[in-house]
Amino acid sequence: MNIEIIAGSPRNPSLSLRVATYLYHHLSASGSDTIGLINLQEWKLPFIEHVWSRPDMAPAAFSALADRMFSADAFLLCSPEYNGGYSPALKNLFDHFPKQRRKAFGICTSSDGKLGGIRAAQQLLQLVPALFGIASPYLLIVPEADTKFDAAGNLTANDFYKNTEDFITEFLWLARTVAGK
Repeated sequence: MNIEIIAGSPRNPSLSLRVATYLYHHLSASGSDTIGLINLQEWKLPFIEHVWSRPDMAPAAFSALADRMFSADAFLLCSPEYNGGYSPALKNLFDHFPKQRRKAFGICTSSDGKLGGIRAAQQLLQLVPALFGIASPYLLIVPEADTKFDAAGNLTANDFYKNTEDFITEFLWLARTVAGK
């Protein structure tokens, strides 16, 4: 199965990139799936003017990204919370590559505050069905992410390990069920 983790913040440094990096290494360690990490700091997508509904429709500068988006069986979305919502860069990505039919989505939000991006998670739960995706009901909400993950994406709060494991277990079950793998 091909899973793309999307670090949805263009900011540097990024708490959501810390969490996405942790998930990437954790999932890659199993070796049973192909795991990718799309870091939106590295992709400067223009504001939406054209929808790229097939990989060959994307401009050459984004053809590698288009291939990854369309070949993914499932996505893990890692977003910060900006003013009560999810990352505009993440929205822009899926505006360019919409209608991810019958693909599982895991939702992870993070912040340095006590709520962990819960309002962004609620909005992402509305976005996923609009993309024709299927959202895992088990969310990973990471409050005070700056104290749980270091800059390299290592989990530093052992008491948060079970949260990540439960999230991964539920997401993988859904992704494999939806993909028939």
